[in-house]
Amino acid sequence: MLIRLICSAALVAGALVFSPLGTAKAADDDGIVRVKSAYDMPETLKRLKKDFADKGIVFFSEIDQSKLAADAGVTLLPSTLLVFGNPLGTLFTTSDPDAGLDWPVRLLVCQDAKGNVWVAYTDFAWIARRHGITNREKEFNMASEVIASITSKVQK
Repeated sequence: MLIRLICSAALVAGALVFSPLGTAKAADDDGIVRVKSAYDMPETLKRLKKDFADKGIVFFSEIDQSKLAADAGVTLLPSTLLVFGNPLGTLFTTSDPDAGLDWPVRLLVCQDAKGNVWVAYTDFAWIARRHGITNREKEFNMASEVIASITSKVQK
């Protein structure tokens, strides 16, 4: 139930920040960027993972949260967490070891009750503020460009 509430809350908030141009910005208060996919869950996941491979990004894990929920007797709309990264991401943890809570990078792919698929991730500028990291602006900007490029693969 808790997982379903979290996913539902993320999707509702996503509707508030999704722009008609297909890009999304993080809400100042939660740091979550939400992008509406033009594809169903399987195709969205396939495109994202293909782009990781095409970019030479290390893909660590795919966690099917819906299956985990079902194993616990909980009904959850399709929800999958993708964990990926680049060894350079460890630079952020040299500025603040607690930044390891946000690395490797994670993308949450969720389907809402209307069948829309959303890709959500934590805004890198928000992560920098969260951890008080001020000496990695170039790296945070590069990470933001990479994640925008990855999520663009599921937009029209």
